[in-house]
Parts: sequence; C-alpha cells; structure tokens
Amino acid sequence: MKDLILLRAVFVSILTIAAYFLRPFGLPQPWCSLAGFILSLIIVVFEARLKQVSLKRLIGAAIASVLGILGAFMIALILNWALPDNRTTVPFLQLLVLLVMTYVGLAVGSAKGDMLNLAALGGLFGGEKAARQSFKILDTSVVIDGRIADIAETGFLDGILVIPQFVLRELQLVADSSDSMKRNRGRRGLDVLQRIQKMSNLNVQILEDDFPNVREVDLKLIELAKVYDCKIVTNDFNLNKVAQLHGVQVLNINELANSLKPIVLPGEIMRVFILKEGKEQNQGVAYLDDGTMVVVDGAKRLISKTIDISVTSVLQTTAGKMIFGRFDDRHHHVYDKPLPPGPSQERESSRREDTAPVPGSSL
Repeated sequence: MKDLILLRAVFVSILTIAAYFLRPFGLPQPWCSLAGFILSLIIVVFEARLKQVSLKRLIGAAIASVLGILGAFMIALILNWALPDNRTTVPFLQLLVLLVMTYVGLAVGSAKGDMLNLAALGGLFGGEKAARQSFKILDTSVVIDGRIADIAETGFLDGILVIPQFVLRELQLVADSSDSMKRNRGRRGLDVLQRIQKMSNLNVQILEDDFPNVREVDLKLIELAKVYDCKIVTNDFNLNKVAQLHGVQVLNINELANSLKPIVLPGEIMRVFILKEGKEQNQGVAYLDDGTMVVVDGAKRLISKTIDISVTSVLQTTAGKMIFGRFDDRHHHVYDKPLPPGPSQERESSRREDTAPVPGSSL
C-alpha cells in the first residue's frame, strides 16, 4: 500500500513539473502546472476506481467505447459530406457525437460486461474468475465466534482468507468498547485472527478496499464479494439471507455444524457427561462434542458425572438439534471418571461467563 502511494505521488509530481516547463496551449506556467496537477489527480482517482471493476466490465467498456468512436467517425464523415461549407456547426456536431458515442459506449459496455463469456476466448482470461472465487471473505461475527479457526486447522478451507480493513476497524471498536462483554468479544476476535495468521497452511490477506458510500458493514461485505466474485464466510442469519438476495454465495458455519451433528435414533444408548441442571424437575443437561444439547430426565442428582442414557426423542429446531434421553438406575451405568471436556463443553463454560450471544450467531 505504501509503495502504491509513493508511485502515485511520483506520477503527480512528474506530470505537474512537465506541464510547468512544456507550457501546453501556450498558457502561463503557473496555470499550466495547476492544470497538470488537477489532471494527474483525476487520473489517480480514475485508476483507483478501475481496481474495483471486474475484468468483464473493463473488456465490455473498452469494446463498446471503441465501437462508439468508430460510429462517431462514420457520422463525422456523413456530416462533412452533407454540410461541406459549414465550418462552425459541423466541428461542434462532430465533437458532440464523439463525446456522446464514447460515453454511451463506456456506460453500456461496463453495465453489460458481466454477460461476456471469457471462457470462450481460449482460456486467456479464464484464470481471473477461478482465482477470485478462491477468495473467502470473513465477516465480523464469524471471527468473534472463533470456530472458524478450528475449521481452518482441519484443512477443509482452501484458497485465500480475506479480511477487509473495515472488518478490522469494527473489531477494534468492539475491543475498545466501554462495555466489558463487548470488549471481551472484540479481543477474542482479534486473538482468533492472530491464530489464523500463524497457520502455515493458510494464505491470509487484508484488503484495503472500502465503499465510503455504503455505511453498513454487511452491505460493504456484499459489495466486496461482488467485486471479487467470491464467497462470504459468516454465521449471521440476516447477512446470509441478504447476500443470497444479491446473488452472493455464503458459507455459513452454523449450517456446517448442523450438517455434521451425529444422527441418533430413539432407543440408542449414549454416554454423556451431565454438566448442569435442566429447566424441568429432575432434569440434567449434557452437551456433545459438536455442541448438541442433551436433556436427560432423572439426571439432576448426577451433575458432574458421566452416565449412560437411553435416547427417547430427537428435536430439530432452527437453532440446531436437541436430544432427549432418560436415565434408569436399573439399566444404565454411572462412571466416576468424567469424560474429558470437549470443545463444546469448553464453549459452554465460556458462554456462561459471557452471557451475551455472539453477534449473528443462531446457536
């Protein structure tokens, strides 16, 4: 980023100095240098905007603008033939037609450029879409949630993990909050990012791209995914739905967790660790390693013990799956040695310390 800023500064300086000494149009040197400086700034802004445009739109705009210039040239020939002696109106009409045709070509070509099939050009531009689709943009909620680091360690995530600069700013604001709960969640998110960056099997990049005209971070993520034609990794239910409406692909880790939950049938025997008391009388609650809640009748007195239970029913909800079971002294065993705490039990302990839910999480 610093090299790009230096390159732009050198370009502006050279163009300003060249305009000062060469004096285009015979203007005074101060006016020439000012005109060169303003022109260089316009070119830099145009270059910065071009970086956010897809290759399809660039090719479409270039082709359409060339066709517009050719069309303007043909019209200029017709005007010269139709009005050979008019030397005031014809040049103006020729310039007007040239500007209109070029502008319309650029606007229409960039708007319709996404309809181009670059694969038909012999694979010359086929690598751009594949490279950009390998990007996976992380949103704030999935970073704070922390499970993305566990998934990344398994090697199931390939390509490049992208962290936008505006997501980092939001994390920093949360970490600097006066509210202790928000501050802890923000710091946990920053720790998760550091953990991901240290993984040798991952390529993590921070993007400086921003959309000043868009205020909400979720909409900025969607616009960024459109520019790079890539996917968003999230656990935010609302962002998931809005992104789908915009035609942006989403990887929802809550859906991944639900799909990996074990299938159990009524009557099966399970071994669980009773973690806490249930809401109803004489109930105990346990959690499987994937976070699935197990409600056990007759297990209130067996908190902090590992027992065998019989599954009575399975309930699928929008937040996930719940398993109901029953403990019977006559048929089931109680083990003094507890099960080693799995990720779900550690996560549940952290939930009890930090009662506020993770933003966007449906668990």
